[in-house]
Amino acid sequence: MILLVHPTAELYGSDRVFLASVSAMMQAGHTVFVSLAEAGPLEAELRSRGAEVLVCPSPILRKSIFTPRGFVHAVTESLRGITQGSRLIRQLQPELIYVNTITIPLWNMLAKMHRIPLLVHVHEGEASTGALIRKALALPLFAADAIVANSNFSAGVIKSSFKRLGARIQVLYNAVPGPATPEPVRTELAGPLRLAYIGRLSPRKGVDVAIDALSILKQRGVDAELDLIGAVYSGYEWYQDQLHEQVRDYELETKVRFRGFKEEIWDLVAQSDIVVVPSRADEPFGNTAVEAILAGRPVIASETTGLIEAIAGYQAGTPVKANDPVALANAVQNMMATWADMQERLTRDLQTAKKRHSVDAYTDYLSEIVDQIISPREVRVFGASKG
Repeated sequence: MILLVHPTAELYGSDRVFLASVSAMMQAGHTVFVSLAEAGPLEAELRSRGAEVLVCPSPILRKSIFTPRGFVHAVTESLRGITQGSRLIRQLQPELIYVNTITIPLWNMLAKMHRIPLLVHVHEGEASTGALIRKALALPLFAADAIVANSNFSAGVIKSSFKRLGARIQVLYNAVPGPATPEPVRTELAGPLRLAYIGRLSPRKGVDVAIDALSILKQRGVDAELDLIGAVYSGYEWYQDQLHEQVRDYELETKVRFRGFKEEIWDLVAQSDIVVVPSRADEPFGNTAVEAILAGRPVIASETTGLIEAIAGYQAGTPVKANDPVALANAVQNMMATWADMQERLTRDLQTAKKRHSVDAYTDYLSEIVDQIISPREVRVFGASKG
């Protein structure tokens, strides 16, 4: 029995990677039980795979925790989480606890308290935060028997806080499935250029930067449209209101479409020409950038940490200065000017992406790590990269 713990219950990038982890362990013959910190659509997906699912309260480390109300809520959730989490562990007696983030450290403590082996999968890379906060986030990882990071960048952030943790870290790139048959790009860009953004609508993701860039393209006489595929976190509705106001101020109401959250994105991506990833903050990796390549679409991504790693080696991937709408608009126009051989470049990139982010390879390697913790057969040094 393996107990897997995840902080959210939606179907964005880290949630889908968690699904791949659950499937990997089930395919390896393990019985799995999943604990989610909140309810949501991820529950149905997990149950469809045969996993048992329970919602167990656990404080999630978010900025709101530093407000008086957020702090009180975190303390209350911690007390409930200790009680219910301990009860769950005693009931299940798992061979391993797998925690899919560093944002719910309560489970690290519970694993240590109950002397259960712990594997933590790191999907965060907050290099721009202060050293004290980085150390506070990394400190609970000392309870882990092994650590998996989703990129060399994420691993590097942890190592920069505590060098001793480096020996426990392995890098395993995310499993990123794409559409069964990617649609080819248009041979000629006749009519409006179709841009797409996929992901959370949040300030750190730079959605407003994409809208600014679209306005600049309009001023330059470039006919372009933008699909925003995603929704806001609860409590961030003000940002979506701000985006709508921004669109109205630029008179782009007919050019920007708010598509909302979509479980399946491939049809909308197939309607686009270029995917933009305009994050202004650190990204531990860039699933969206990889999804674009797997869908047969070129991608323009901010030169921020993990995004650089995500698009490295792709001929149809273009890095651009973060938080700079002029640079983003320039990159769009440069890509348009070199469109003639785009399909050829994407065909090569697709093979690279499939190999680098293979679901089968991810399953095999994660299963190997789990088996090594549960039933160690030989002395092994953790720290090799995979990907």
